[in-house]
Amino acid sequence: MAKRTAIVDLGSNSVRLVIFEKTSRFAFHIFAEYKRKVRLGENAYNNGKVLQEEAMQRTENTLAYFKEMAFKHKCKKIIIIGTSALRDAPNSKDFIKRIKDKLNLNIKCIDGKTESYLGGLAALNLISNVKDAVTLDIGGGSSELCLIKNGEINDCISLDIGTVRLKELFYDSNKLKELDEFLEKSLKSIPQHFKNENLIAIGGSLRAISSSIMQKNSYPIKTLHEFKYKLDDEKKHIQKIIDTEFENLSNYGIKKERFDTIKEGALIFLKIAQKIGIKEVITSGVGVREGAFLNDILPANKKFPSNFNPSVRSLQDRFLNKDDRNLMHIYCIKLFDKLQLSHKLDKKYKIILINAAKLCNIGSYLNFYFANEHSTYFILNALNYNFSHENKTLIAMLIKFSGKKINPFFLENYKELLPDIQTITWLNFMLAVARLLSQHYSNKQRLDFEYKNNTLYIYSKANIDVAKDEFRKLALPNTNIVLALNQKPNY
Repeated sequence: MAKRTAIVDLGSNSVRLVIFEKTSRFAFHIFAEYKRKVRLGENAYNNGKVLQEEAMQRTENTLAYFKEMAFKHKCKKIIIIGTSALRDAPNSKDFIKRIKDKLNLNIKCIDGKTESYLGGLAALNLISNVKDAVTLDIGGGSSELCLIKNGEINDCISLDIGTVRLKELFYDSNKLKELDEFLEKSLKSIPQHFKNENLIAIGGSLRAISSSIMQKNSYPIKTLHEFKYKLDDEKKHIQKIIDTEFENLSNYGIKKERFDTIKEGALIFLKIAQKIGIKEVITSGVGVREGAFLNDILPANKKFPSNFNPSVRSLQDRFLNKDDRNLMHIYCIKLFDKLQLSHKLDKKYKIILINAAKLCNIGSYLNFYFANEHSTYFILNALNYNFSHENKTLIAMLIKFSGKKINPFFLENYKELLPDIQTITWLNFMLAVARLLSQHYSNKQRLDFEYKNNTLYIYSKANIDVAKDEFRKLALPNTNIVLALNQKPNY
């Protein structure tokens, strides 16, 4: 049921086209992405906010190209969202009409609160365990904050402080003495109820800062989405980015395309973080684009169905047959429950085990040989939404070992993200038993489990045709546990 939607985010600094592909009703993934740095707001903020002809022409050319790409990829719908530079400009209606007349494309210019809401909607649905936090999206012309309380969007505001705006009004004209006063005046409009210890960082500038921190700390995962850090631990590093010379920014892992606005972005970030009392920062790889897409596909309550994960389902839709989806995770549920008194694991690990079971065979789509290695790569690089780095890494490692004895050496790079070795060993054992049984047993047959006297009994009406040698190869969580097959008479 692949249906593709093109979302264009028309910002003050850059224009980005993201093509989302639905694989079932609510499951999706990013099919393609294109970005152009057109600087629609260039020279507007120091010219009465009027969009300049050169910038409008660059944007028109880019939108024409994006339209071609959307048609090439057979998109059913194109949604174009205009943000700060467009809503501020006195000639915005002329530009919107120009694009309609020349390209037959409709631009929807949204206000600051709507922009804030869309970023909050994306974070709420695509970042794990968001209960109380403030999202911050620093753009070229404005910065949006969305307050999330008790897992619901509570309030949205927009501030007229952005990287390009600050660059043109203060940095380019060497009016840095007036900058602090301008920022302090803007920050006064943040209501007191936005005070929060958790900040969800949205937008290119904040992602660039997170990437710099990951590089400095030799972080083991490349994915920015859901990367977390304590602000007090990294404040000095962020301040160094603000203070360093432009030619030295690459030493901090900043890409050249970000040189001219990263200082402004870092300054805005620190000022707002201080104002609202931030302690922990969660990096978001999603924002207005994903929010606009979700706003289009989600039901009236703007939330996914209970216990639904769009990334898990999308990977299943694309890489697994329907027959492969249901059996193994059911065995994992039964095993986890029956062995509870022995493993004594928190119930949160049950969810991790279920998701590992749902996805452990996806690597065979690429190749039967080294399928576990392929599955591990899929998990670390394509399990995008609603998984913390800790949970994603644990799922990947469970699939990688697949019942084999765990060598702590292979976990060394990820040790800061993983639980203790005994927890991993228990989960590894349960996943391996479930996987082994599912390979030899059909969906229509029934298996039950019982654990007593350090023996795990596996019962079936039919004979369980699994070679005992295969069970003997499994790494046991303790030396006392015994596996017994088909031991109950008259079952």
